[in-house]
Amino acid sequence: MTFAPPQAQGVTPTVDAAAAKASISRTTAYRYFPSQRALLLAAHPEIEAQSMLPEIPPADPEARLDLVIQNFLRLIVDTETQQRTMLRLSLDPDPRLRGDLPLRQGRAIGWITEALAPLSTRMSDTQLRRLAIAIRSAAGIEALVWLTDIAGLTREEAVDVMRWSARACLRAALADQDVDEHSRRRRFTDALNRDGSSDSLKPRRRSIHRTP
Repeated sequence: MTFAPPQAQGVTPTVDAAAAKASISRTTAYRYFPSQRALLLAAHPEIEAQSMLPEIPPADPEARLDLVIQNFLRLIVDTETQQRTMLRLSLDPDPRLRGDLPLRQGRAIGWITEALAPLSTRMSDTQLRRLAIAIRSAAGIEALVWLTDIAGLTREEAVDVMRWSARACLRAALADQDVDEHSRRRRFTDALNRDGSSDSLKPRRRSIHRTP
C-alpha cells in the first residue's frame, strides 16, 4: 500500500486522513499503522545510499567533504518536511521511542567519515570521529531549522553557511594538527639540545702519562 505522504505538503498526517487519502478503510489503515507515529516513520524517505561521494572521488579531503555536504544538504532540503517530522519525534522524552528513528542511525557520520578518509594517516580514528561529529553538528536538519526559522536565512543562504561551517571545522582540525606536530618537533629538538648540553658539561677524564 502506497500513497503520497501528506506531510510532504506541510501537513502532519493522521491515520484516518491517510486512510481517506488512500481510499481504504480505517480498519485496514490501522492494521498497517497502529499509531500516528508508525505512520510518520513509514512516510520518512528511504535512503539507500551507502556513500555521498561520486564513483571517482577527488583525493583532496576538503573537496571530498564539500561534495558530501552538498549532496547531504540537498537531500535534507528536498525532504525538509519529513526531516522536520523526524526531528520532532527525536525529541520525545521517552528514550525507548527515540532509538529506532532514522535521524538517530548516524548515517551522515559515516558519509562524512568516508570523505575524511585521506586524513587517516594524519589523525587517529578518535580524532577523525570527533571531527566528523563536529561537522555533522553544523550541517543537517537541526542546523537548517535554526538558520531558517531563527536566523531568518533563505534555504540557499543556510546551505552556504553549513558548507562554510563544515570547511571551517576541517581547516581548524588541520591547523590543530599542524600546531601539535610543531610542538612535538620543538619538544624533541629541545630534548636533544638539553642532552647535548649535559654531555658538554660532564668533566673530562684527564689522561695521565707515566714516564717509564
